[in-house]
Amino acid sequence: MSGLAAVLAGRHTPGVHRWASALDVADVRHAVEHAGWAFGYVDGSGVESSRETLRAIGEALAFPSHYGVNLDALNDCLRDLSGPTVLLWEAWGTLALADPARFATIVELLGSVAALEVLLRGAGPDGVAPLLA
Repeated sequence: MSGLAAVLAGRHTPGVHRWASALDVADVRHAVEHAGWAFGYVDGSGVESSRETLRAIGEALAFPSHYGVNLDALNDCLRDLSGPTVLLWEAWGTLALADPARFATIVELLGSVAALEVLLRGAGPDGVAPLLA
């Protein structure tokens, strides 16, 4: 967890990273919340549409009920995050392979938030994001 620990301690800039850790989601949540960060989890298994993905991100990050489940709404709600946040996105490769252009747009929006660390865990196309070691 050293790469994530560096992000949580402020020694590494948050962003969108591939993450190879096999830690249990509950253990990741505990470490993140212990460091004072919020935590969200997306299980992308079988999620092939951008709408399903946007809905899952909204649920993971506890967006308000009026969240419009579209890219503009995602952008708006990301700007309203209450503090530093880690989003663990498991099985992200499903959407990345099914709709590469929309996936790239979602990742770009997620990566534009200064205090958001997105961990892409699992198999997916190369070159999407740097590895957080």
